[in-house]
Amino acid sequence: MRAVILLMDSFGIGSAKDAEAFHDAGSDTLGHICEYFAAHRRDEAGRSKPLYLPNLARLGLAEAAAAARGCPLPADLGGEARYGAYTYAEEVSRGKDTLSGHWELAGVPVDFDWGYFPNVPHCFPSEVINALIKRGRLRGVLGECHASGTEIIKELGIEHMRSGKPIVYTSADSVLQIAAHESSFGLERLYELCKIAFELVRPYNIARVIARPFIGSDPTDFVRTGNRHDYAVAAPQQTLLDKVVANGQQVYAVGKIADIFAHRGISRHYAAGNLEALIDATVEAVREAPEGALVFSNFVDFDSSFGHRRNVRGYGEALEYFDWRLNEITGCFRPLDLGLITADHGNDPTWTGTDHTRERVPVLFFGDAVEPGPRRPLTTFADMGATVAAYLGTEPLFSGRAVDL
Repeated sequence: MRAVILLMDSFGIGSAKDAEAFHDAGSDTLGHICEYFAAHRRDEAGRSKPLYLPNLARLGLAEAAAAARGCPLPADLGGEARYGAYTYAEEVSRGKDTLSGHWELAGVPVDFDWGYFPNVPHCFPSEVINALIKRGRLRGVLGECHASGTEIIKELGIEHMRSGKPIVYTSADSVLQIAAHESSFGLERLYELCKIAFELVRPYNIARVIARPFIGSDPTDFVRTGNRHDYAVAAPQQTLLDKVVANGQQVYAVGKIADIFAHRGISRHYAAGNLEALIDATVEAVREAPEGALVFSNFVDFDSSFGHRRNVRGYGEALEYFDWRLNEITGCFRPLDLGLITADHGNDPTWTGTDHTRERVPVLFFGDAVEPGPRRPLTTFADMGATVAAYLGTEPLFSGRAVDL
């Protein structure tokens, strides 16, 4: 038996009970995408063409969302629950960022506040920027502000290539990001610069420094590549991944999972960029993972390419693509393998701003050993990790209570 976690980054299904404290009351990633498609997408005959997710629907997604929202979805998604155990989970960590969601799922809720950079011009402490310039042997830096990663590359990419100055920016997350051209600046040089930045922001309790390489010759064709790299703080307690490895089993990490967990508790890493490549890599990992292994995939495009960019149609079409290819992943399952589809936070593409949204997330367990039907709402993401740990026979996690499958 093995376990496979498919984490649909940012796929919220309704406002969390504490959403108002995050200015997110009323956010609903899936619900608002359903509303948009019903209102704006038409087939060749001019009829409404709603969001269509039949494979996820058969695992109980619509029922999980109805429970999370307190009312049915404005679309049936193309099927009824038949195969999965379904519910939703509430986050207890104090942030709605990537690390907090993943750590909590893996049994380590974040009970402290991350550091953040203010949304003002020249938002980084001068001592950080000055040290980065000196240690990185730079002529200077560009940006120094809150920005969309794709937009700031369009705005400053030409100046960056001309001057050799990297683009340094942040977001509403606890993060410092550095964008640089792979050819004119150099990928390895960008990575080394991010390592320096990671050391410099430690006193400010910043969760991650992210290398954002891009290619292209002008703003019309600048595009970020799949060579992104996250330098992340390590979890303060042993996570599900650590427990699996300590038990003599293996963890196969797909996408940015290895970076999120600071490459701790990782047996093998499958690097991949866009959604198509991530699904391909997940299929490969599930085929190759030995008995007792955990395969953990993060599908980042939902968040980075569509949620943050407030691209509703793109998000919905990506969901349909994921749903269409889901059978390729599950087709590699062996008898008694356990699957889990979930998310780490919301990112409602209809919401104001470009930040994550504080939402409940779907919890869809499936496999030969799972009795289909509803389960209790989970009061912490850690209950998911505790369930996987119990199934794989590891030591109990720092936090979480296993679900009865």
